[in-house]
Amino acid sequence: MKKLLLGGIALGAVLAFSGIANAQIKIGVGGPITGPNAAFGAQLKNGTEQAVEDINAAGGVLGQKLQVSVGDDVSDPKQGVSVANKFVGDGVKWVVGHFNSGVTMPASEVYAENGILMISPSATNPKVTERGLWNTFRVCGRDDQQGEVAAAYIAKNFKDKKIAIVHDKTTYGQGLADETRKGLTKAGIKDVLYEGVNAGEKDFS
Repeated sequence: MKKLLLGGIALGAVLAFSGIANAQIKIGVGGPITGPNAAFGAQLKNGTEQAVEDINAAGGVLGQKLQVSVGDDVSDPKQGVSVANKFVGDGVKWVVGHFNSGVTMPASEVYAENGILMISPSATNPKVTERGLWNTFRVCGRDDQQGEVAAAYIAKNFKDKKIAIVHDKTTYGQGLADETRKGLTKAGIKDVLYEGVNAGEKDFS
């Protein structure tokens, strides 16, 4: 059941903005269906599809049925833009996604230019919603909020330990690491190592 929440909550938020009756309401799901984050993409897809099934079984929205179109962005920004352009061509007007902040930002610009509303269940970088785009929303906490909590936990439970911060160089990973580091600095704690590594790298010598 928990796996259904990721897409279901975002879809519910999307539909809250929907007051237009179409012959068929097209909902796009943009996320990593394949690639390193495929497990999360599956949750996003399955949650949205289950929510759509439930909504359609109850009569749809304003009497109209929902149709799901899935786009695989592979957690890659360029592929995310390709997915966004495909949704535009397919007549999608509401998008649940994307999963990664680095993919969400360029894709959301395509949606904004084409009148498409987008709500991400997981893109946490503050810039996602600080750019002033009319169409871009999220239903999750931001990196600065998460980083503050992480820093407070570390300061309370590991104040006498040496702290190293390692991130994966993604928009999400580095953003969260930066915010955690800021929180630690405010608490008077200086890390002994702050480093980025490439995802999948095995040799750290």
